Amino acid sequence: MKTSWIAGALAGAALVGLSLPAMAETTMRITLQLPLKSHLGQNLVLFKNEVEKISGGEVKVEIYDSAQLYKDNEVPEAVGSGQIEAGVASLTRFVGEIPAVDVFYMPFLLNTEEKVRAAVAPGSPVRTAIDDAIAETGASVLWWQAYGGVVLLSNGGPIANPEDIKGKKVRVFGKWLGEWIDTVGGAPTLISGSEQFLAYQRGTVDVGMTGVSGVSARSLWDVMDTITRVNVADIEFMVIVNQDWWDGLSDDERGWISQAAATAETSVRDDMAGIEADAYAKAEEHGMTIYDPTEAEIEAWRTASQPVIDKWLEESGDLGQTVYDAAKNL
Repeated sequence: MKTSWIAGALAGAALVGLSLPAMAETTMRITLQLPLKSHLGQNLVLFKNEVEKISGGEVKVEIYDSAQLYKDNEVPEAVGSGQIEAGVASLTRFVGEIPAVDVFYMPFLLNTEEKVRAAVAPGSPVRTAIDDAIAETGASVLWWQAYGGVVLLSNGGPIANPEDIKGKKVRVFGKWLGEWIDTVGGAPTLISGSEQFLAYQRGTVDVGMTGVSGVSARSLWDVMDTITRVNVADIEFMVIVNQDWWDGLSDDERGWISQAAATAETSVRDDMAGIEADAYAKAEEHGMTIYDPTEAEIEAWRTASQPVIDKWLEESGDLGQTVYDAAKNL
């Protein structure tokens, strides 16, 4: 009988050490420069769990944190060229090819949570223009990860106004934040996130620049004692995927990954206020002083910073003007 023949064939295959092919699974490797304990790391863990759950294990996610594979400045090229399937990149890492991305780093333009949420919302004119431009680099944006406002770190007192930064070496993580420091009288030094601690410890720079969640994730209270909550710009990261790899997935796989990405994006954005509050509390517990500039001090910063915006608009072309106008109208 036919059924008996199939059963016999399978049994025979087992006896000679053969087996039926296992169902293939897709592996998605993601590189991250921050520690896994950071909120971006935990956001990737949430994404991993969601993908593996809704795909029934058909898509596996591997996370390589703490710059094990690539430093943050290497991520766009690594993903765009297909060396790895996905990675977390600071938005500003695309500024060389797309100057308009630094609209988020224009001094005091997107300096409230309400403005930032409107700018990064899926379908907003700011986000859509940037996502479309990044898609031309060989990578596509899967989701945006909130990192909070920019703070300044120092020892011995706050950086309350432009006078306090004159002549000081300042860690920066992007071209236009460097331009801002130069414009207000400091000396910018580009240092990757994973190298911050040593830079502060060794005195490579006098002043730090980061998001407050980074202070907690990297224990920067061991090398700096003051946070100035200047909130000059908004720090955004994004998870990008190699376009060829993405196009090679099945419709189901893209659907599962996209669904998990939407969950991860909503989670990290909604949690950001609490994440920052917790980070400030931990910083104070470890002896750091938190300083909030007065309105007069913020106005002094804003006035001193205007040339940065003027120069950026000149260099960022039509796309820069488009996203700047959209951001101003939020």
